Amino acid sequence: MTIETYQCPQCSAPLIWKNGELVCESCGASYKEEDMRALSEAMQENAGQSSLDWNKCRNAQTFTAQEESALQEYNCPACGAVLVTSAATAASSQSWYCKRQKNHVRPTIDPQMSFVTENGGVFLGKDPDEKVIYLTFDAGYENGCTEPILEALAKHNVKAAFFVVGNYIEQNPELVRRMLREGHIVGNHTYHHYDMSKLSDEAAFNQELTSLETLYRETTGEDLPRYYRPPQGIYSEKNLEMAQKLGYRTVFWSLAYVDWYQDNQPTDEQAFSKLLPRIHPGAVVLLHSTSQTNARILDTLLSKWEEMGYSFGTLDELFA
Repeated sequence: MTIETYQCPQCSAPLIWKNGELVCESCGASYKEEDMRALSEAMQENAGQSSLDWNKCRNAQTFTAQEESALQEYNCPACGAVLVTSAATAASSQSWYCKRQKNHVRPTIDPQMSFVTENGGVFLGKDPDEKVIYLTFDAGYENGCTEPILEALAKHNVKAAFFVVGNYIEQNPELVRRMLREGHIVGNHTYHHYDMSKLSDEAAFNQELTSLETLYRETTGEDLPRYYRPPQGIYSEKNLEMAQKLGYRTVFWSLAYVDWYQDNQPTDEQAFSKLLPRIHPGAVVLLHSTSQTNARILDTLLSKWEEMGYSFGTLDELFA
């Protein structure tokens, strides 16, 4: 049966039950129910303090506050799956944004978000006058677009960063090794692509990052660079503190556009209309490696940015 409100953590497509697992028909990722339960159990300390987040229940049932208070075990009465509390952490949950400016002026963030940079987070290069771009890609799954992206990067001798998840490394080890071989940075996008702001338990948070480190080491023989990007740009101050404690630098972005919907990809013209006039000195650019548009236009896009006087830097240089 189709689980209409249970979406793939990596590409947001609906999951279906197949051979005892949750399977994404779009990207092919599969998830064991016990993995989803483990995430739920890690958040049980917040049970009873707030309304329940029913999207971790496989039958997508919702309940009133009175009905929730009667669920002493906090399991779904329809199917028995563990329910996850969310509102207890909602107050500290943030969705990344910055204030876009005109005429290639660098974006800004609100003063109350200063804790981002205080906890090792960045979204811009340091020099406001240096026309350098830091190009990054989020890689949640593979659909054939990464190879042309790598070819365009190689043509322009641009070194980028690819933030990957566990499923990506498992299913595409050769591509990951190629990224490393061609001088790109591979960053930590967590193992399961969960909403990390809901992980207040430090051990559970750490597990999401260290599990990916282990998989990367087993796949490449190298240690994973300590760069972290929160899935969907959702984070909390505590998340940033925990990531920093593990030695990670959190990488947000100052320029992105809506490029992730597979059934509604932007035209080349639409992409250029966002990515050219909004570029700015020190831009940390976020693109999705699953975008057919990005794969198609990247060679031209890099040429256009170079014609505008921009060069390209790496995350190592950004944090130097």
